[in-house]
Order: sequence, then structure tokens, then C-alpha cells
Amino acid sequence: MNSFMSWIGGKKSLRELIVTLFPIYYERYIEVFGGGGWVLFHKSPGNDFEVYNDFNSLLTNLYRCVREKPDELMETLRYVLNSREDFDQTREALARDSPASNVQKAAYFYQLIRYSYASGLTSFGSQPHDIRSNFPLIEQAHRRLAKVVIENKDFEKLIRQYDRPVSFFYCDPPYYETEGYYKNVGEDGFRKEDHIRLRDALMKMEGKFLLSYNDCSFIRELYNAPGIQIDAYTRINNIKQRYDNGAQFPEIIIANYDMQERSKNAPAQLNLFDQEGFIE
Repeated sequence: MNSFMSWIGGKKSLRELIVTLFPIYYERYIEVFGGGGWVLFHKSPGNDFEVYNDFNSLLTNLYRCVREKPDELMETLRYVLNSREDFDQTREALARDSPASNVQKAAYFYQLIRYSYASGLTSFGSQPHDIRSNFPLIEQAHRRLAKVVIENKDFEKLIRQYDRPVSFFYCDPPYYETEGYYKNVGEDGFRKEDHIRLRDALMKMEGKFLLSYNDCSFIRELYNAPGIQIDAYTRINNIKQRYDNGAQFPEIIIANYDMQERSKNAPAQLNLFDQEGFIE
């Protein structure tokens, strides 16, 4: 299923690939930098214990309201205007932390996400959109999140809390040298020291991790260690796509296990031909 929202750095275009690289066995799934939750919503809700985390309290409040109070949230959003004036007033209200309730705060935040340029929350997108068309997505997300634990923690504390040999962590942190984008969405930014701190937390965990990053020498060197697998991929660059058709964005996916274990253990497909020709 789709997420109910877009987000800076969201994994909509890579979600299918990422899920195919999951380890075969785990009992706990923890999404450390949850954002738009595209991977969480795409994976099958099996018998695993699921955790969604993000350090942005506005984001986790929105997720909790979608999970617990979807009807109130949609009713608050029902008469939202798609206008620059309304967008600016909403942004100012959030900056003052003036909403009277968590639901109102979630509605303001969702309004900014839907009506801002590239979901950046800073400038009005000037695009035709009826926010009520998102209500079916909110209802689906409400059902999907029913048993998901929603956390608002620093990644290091979260990893320490949920790490077990049967835990699997998917991490999609702010990309190196693009951290400034995240200062505009209720966060303090992600510093070079935080990238190193994340590496240190992942390297000493008991469980398994899958990590997506922009492809650069600093990150490759940071994770150049025994037992670590690094694979390169590309995806469509959604922002550049607006003026440079077909623009690609190089990414790497990093793991502390064999990312091809699912494909290696897949049953062989029956074929009418063997290596020598027809089967007799």
C-alpha cells in the first residue's frame, strides 16, 4: 500500500527494491528514521513486532493521530483551503506552537506537507489539490498502523532499546551534506558527528541493519569494514526531474548481512529445458 504522505528523502521509488533486500528471518522490524513510512507501508504486516520512529515530534504526532483519531483529523482537514494566505497562517501557527490540541497540530502539519513545494514545508506549492482526496489514504494508514509502536526518540537511544539478535533495523537517515533540508521540517539538522554516531551504533548492534545513503566517498569510507556489504543503485531524482527529464540520483545500500539471501534461497523455477536441451 502507499503512504498517506510525501516527505523529503522518501523511499517511494526504492521501496520495492529495499523490501526484496530484507533478511529472511527477523522478529522485530524497526524503522529508525521513519519519515513518510514508504517502506513500512510497502512491507507485508506479518507476525513481526513493528516500530516506527522519527525524531521530528510533529511527524510522530501526525502518525499517532492517524492511528488513534483519524475521524477527528479528517474532520479538521475537511475545510482546509488551498491558498497561499492559509498556508502562511498555518505555518506561522505551527512555528508559535499555538494549536489547541494534538489533532489540530497534526492537521496543520499535514496541510503544510500537502500544499508545500516538494513537501519541504517552507514555500507554497501553487498546485491544484483537494486535501479530501487523501482521506482514503488516511483511513488505510489508520488500519495499517493499528499495531505499530510509534516512537519519538534519538536514533541511538532507539537502537539501544530495541536491539536484539532477532531485530532488524531499516535506516534512512538524512543524506550526507544534504542535512540542511531537514532544518526546515522541525528538526535541528543532522551533523557530521551524527553520521559517525549512527555508524558506531550500527556496528555494535546484535541485530541486523539495512541502511540507505547517498553515494559518496565519506559514507563509503565510514562503512568500509569487515562483514559490511555495500551495493550501488540509482533512482529518479524527483526534484531535478521537473527540469531535467530522466535525472538519476546515485545511492548506496549498506547492510551487515548478505542482502541477496532471499534471492539465493528462492525456489528454482521449473523449466522444460535443461542445460543440454529438452528433458527426456
